[in-house]
Amino acid sequence: MGLLGRRTLLRLLALASAAVAVAVTVEAYEGDADPLYRACVEGCQKTGSLKETSIKHCMVPTDGQPVDKSWYTHEPLYLQWKDWNCKSECRYHCMMERENERAKLGLQPVKYHGKWPLKRASVFQEPLSAALSALTLVVQFNGWLSFFLLLYYKLPLRPETHKTYYEYTGLWHIYGLLAMNSWFWSAIYHSCDTIWTEKLYFSSDAAFLGYSLILAILRTLNLRDEASRVMVAAPILAFVTTHILYLNFYELDKGLNMKVCTVIIIAQCLLWALWAVMTRHPSRLKIIFVAIGGAAAVLLEASDIPPRWGYVDGRAICLAVAIPLSYLWWSFAKEDAEMRTSAILKKAR
Repeated sequence: MGLLGRRTLLRLLALASAAVAVAVTVEAYEGDADPLYRACVEGCQKTGSLKETSIKHCMVPTDGQPVDKSWYTHEPLYLQWKDWNCKSECRYHCMMERENERAKLGLQPVKYHGKWPLKRASVFQEPLSAALSALTLVVQFNGWLSFFLLLYYKLPLRPETHKTYYEYTGLWHIYGLLAMNSWFWSAIYHSCDTIWTEKLYFSSDAAFLGYSLILAILRTLNLRDEASRVMVAAPILAFVTTHILYLNFYELDKGLNMKVCTVIIIAQCLLWALWAVMTRHPSRLKIIFVAIGGAAAVLLEASDIPPRWGYVDGRAICLAVAIPLSYLWWSFAKEDAEMRTSAILKKAR
């Protein structure tokens, strides 16, 4: 890639970073203030019904017991993880009713309580996002498993220790575990949005992204001694740990979390793209594609695209982009392991 190409790549990434920084500051919650929506929720909670829809969580028993204490208004035990109640059910049905009315008037969707109005499917609150997260989880598991089999069953091992020649084996194993954990909680969170699933999703995602930045620095700078690795990892781990503790025990600030994750992703995309441009790695085109795709995915999510057809929003598109990127990333990891192993064996001869 020539000098002009490198400058163009850097400009595109810089523009993406600037656009994300502007986009993450935009918030809109017009639906909360809609008087028709508020009146609908209030009436639904009082009557336990919305037009022809009966809200079973709001059925008031004849003996005057509180609604949430009535044994027959609860879901079965295996479905109580949804944490749905009278208030949440009324909000959902009134939101969908109000959005149907707005659509007939030709108005665009608006946010309610910080989220876009998305249709449910069975017990899944955001079915498309949950399905895409689960599919990415499968891709991550398959990528990590094929990486493991390549290193320990196809590539030669050190005869004296039976360990791999590849210097970054342990780092990639930790990466795989954190990636699978993050996508698992992403699938759970988009299936059921509760305070606990939200915290677990944000925490696991922040931990995964923070570690991804550590891996990016260690591999692009070719740091192999333990002292250098500790010097790089320690401050990043301290920052990410503090951020996770802040989200869980002080304030679950979604805007702050979005900004932190965006900065981390853009930083590692820049690192990998610059490294790929400056080296002759056989997978450099894959790295550049993943870096640009990752920055574009962040931009899509931060742009907060309104939903279409009741199921597709900016977050779902971002999750769809993550599937091929995950496959390409593990493909790079395997080719990197093969290249480094071959180089070390040639030097040893």
